[in-house]
Amino acid sequence: MGAPEKLATSNNNSMQRVKVYRLNDDGKWDDQGTGHVTVDYLERSSEELSLFVIDEEDNETLLVHRISSDDIYRKQEDTIISWRDSEYSSDLALSFQETTGCSYIWDHICNIQRNLHFDTLRNETSYHGANNELRELPAVELSTLPSILKVVVDSSVTDQLCVTELILHDQIFFRKLMDLFRACEDLENKDGLHMIYKIVKGIILLNSPQIFEKIFGDELIMDVIGCLEYDLETPHIHHRNFLKEHVVFKEAIPIKDPLALSKIHQTYRIGYLKDVVLPRVLDEATIASLNSMIHSNNGMVVTLLKDDSTFIKELFARLKSPNTSPDSKRNLVFFLQEFCSLSKSLQMVQQLRLFRDLVNEGIYGVITDILQSEDKKLVLTGTDILIFSVNQDQTMLRSYVNRQEGGALLGLLVKGMLTDFGDDMHCQFLEIIRSLLDSFSSGGQRDAIVEIFYERHLDQLINVIMSSCPPNDAAMAGHTSKNSNGNHGIQTNTKPEILLNICDLLCFCVLHHPYRIKCNFLLNGVVDKVLYLTRRKEKYLVVAAVRFVRTLISHNDEHLMSYIGKNNVFRPIIDAFIRNGSRYNLLNSAILELFEHIRKDNLKILLKYLVETFWDQLVKFDSLPSIQSLKVRYDQAQEHASNRNDPGPLDTRRRVDERALEKEEEDYFNGDSDEEDSTSALRPRSTRIRPQPGLSNGSDASCPSTRAGGLVDYEDDEDDEDYKPPPRKQSEKPEDDEGTLELRLKRKLLGAKEEPDLVKKRRLGGKSPKSKEIVLATLCSTLSQAVLPAKSVAGTNDTNEIRLEEKGSASQSENSNVENGPEKGVTGQ
Repeated sequence: MGAPEKLATSNNNSMQRVKVYRLNDDGKWDDQGTGHVTVDYLERSSEELSLFVIDEEDNETLLVHRISSDDIYRKQEDTIISWRDSEYSSDLALSFQETTGCSYIWDHICNIQRNLHFDTLRNETSYHGANNELRELPAVELSTLPSILKVVVDSSVTDQLCVTELILHDQIFFRKLMDLFRACEDLENKDGLHMIYKIVKGIILLNSPQIFEKIFGDELIMDVIGCLEYDLETPHIHHRNFLKEHVVFKEAIPIKDPLALSKIHQTYRIGYLKDVVLPRVLDEATIASLNSMIHSNNGMVVTLLKDDSTFIKELFARLKSPNTSPDSKRNLVFFLQEFCSLSKSLQMVQQLRLFRDLVNEGIYGVITDILQSEDKKLVLTGTDILIFSVNQDQTMLRSYVNRQEGGALLGLLVKGMLTDFGDDMHCQFLEIIRSLLDSFSSGGQRDAIVEIFYERHLDQLINVIMSSCPPNDAAMAGHTSKNSNGNHGIQTNTKPEILLNICDLLCFCVLHHPYRIKCNFLLNGVVDKVLYLTRRKEKYLVVAAVRFVRTLISHNDEHLMSYIGKNNVFRPIIDAFIRNGSRYNLLNSAILELFEHIRKDNLKILLKYLVETFWDQLVKFDSLPSIQSLKVRYDQAQEHASNRNDPGPLDTRRRVDERALEKEEEDYFNGDSDEEDSTSALRPRSTRIRPQPGLSNGSDASCPSTRAGGLVDYEDDEDDEDYKPPPRKQSEKPEDDEGTLELRLKRKLLGAKEEPDLVKKRRLGGKSPKSKEIVLATLCSTLSQAVLPAKSVAGTNDTNEIRLEEKGSASQSENSNVENGPEKGVTGQ
């Protein structure tokens, strides 16, 4: 496929006559002139075909355009061909006089583009084998950059592995590419620079650790970063100038190992490229590989330095030396902090071994000196080192604090927690103190540290709270607040974050040292003083105070609850709740959760204290479910206590009736003889039943009984075994022996028959009035048979009448007994 022949223009002037237009900045087409268009080779080139437009008047060249293989040409309305020219950075158009001339030039442009695409494919096949495997890379030249870019960027996954192998196998590939980059940069060849940028970016995205080792080496790294500066989508940034002029490597102590120095520089540059140069371009896999490379470099640097015993000894010798200047000591502390941070790249066993070596060199003493510095940034750096030691092994720090030389460290930590560090305020001090006071750690070292903390530093924390809270308006006229040492409190502007940390530490102490609540929190009034925070305007501090009280009562200690009720501890919390009103916020939720805890756990002392003391204030919030439930639980507790301590009249009457019934049964069924059974049966009835006039035993109905239990006081009532009730009439005679024997046998049979029935009915019936009526009716039936004579046949009708009348009287008496209650049912008591 040869090049097309040179066009003759002499006979076809009318067909190629065109006008040249250029699009200006205002969006209008400017007429550049009229001429004749031809397709010809560029000068000094036998391969690149171009469009030439020659002015028809003076034969001057109006336009020269190299035909591109890119799809940039458009044909409009059969007489116009337009395109975007990258050399002129503008849009161009040719307006033909004849449609045939436009079609003629358009066909030539299409044929040339097809030839260019074919040549590109033919060149690519030379780099692949018969099975389409990549055999070699194109030569690194300016003309082959498009082919290299296509191989690197548009390859499949399999071809990418081959490209990686070919790049690694070609020892001079990167050197030639960087030489070409410098040449393009000198010639200001923007197209070549942009193409090299895409090639380097594609090579990085191949994500090969071996390639990373090459391009991030000291020889190539700066040129690689230079190639990545020419991204046309972003403004040009001179990263190389920044790295050379503004980045300064400080050696707090000279590092003599060249490999360690090289890894330190390489690590910084990789991080700069990842975070600054290519943050938008890198994918997750490539970022992970770069992070792994940084992690590996850090581990290698720390290993090289820790294995150099002279280096570590020289470091601590300078830190401890009084002759070290403040600036030098500051740099040494920063280096020690970074050294400890980089050691996280080591395995856990190696980390622990490293820090034990640092402890043997005296790192805790160095940190103690650092915490006494006036430089706040230096103090925070010292706490970072201490946090690292706590994460490794807490026992080493506890052991040091328990020594005589380490006693000041705990006080410095408490002081640091109370110090305002401005915008750099952190919670390292709180975390370190927590680790020292943690109750889950074993050993006597922890107990000694806890004792020191409560004796020396608890009051210090409480005084900060008291001095930073405004006085109570209600107490202003009565007295002046004093701190725990008896001195008048002076309000200070303590940062709220410090107060919040104090409150969090106190909650931690309550949870881990509950045995300290009585002796250290209640006796010293710590609870009341912490609630001074409810006077602060910061709502989260008020919530912190409520959370402290909530943590306290979670132990369900009755002594603590009695203290709360006796000293009216909840008064500040209720006042804060009232001030908050109906606003639904974190404070409202925290206090309602406190009420819910008291209700659900049925803390009766606090329940009674809350409702009886503050219900007049809480009643306006009774629409809230938590407040309603609190009042309902209080009413239930009061009702339960009232029923237990003070039974009602109905219960009293039931108990009296039950005791009377049991006495009747015992007197009747436990008698020694038949006469005693009849007597004991008569006596209880006489106390409960008023005798009718016709049924009297000889005494007047209005005559009061002389002894409880019987109608008449018989002297030999209990001693006379032959006792028989007195006759009802004067004409009646004593029973004969035969009748007496028959009556006794009859009564014994009745007693044996009735006793199990009565016991069964009493057990089943409980306190039912029907059971009482059944028992009394049975007694009346038995007594009527025992009293009436059985030998006279002629008096049967009279006997039956008397029995009916006596039963009726007994039933009326029992009904009266139930209606009138126990007071009228027992006579003579």
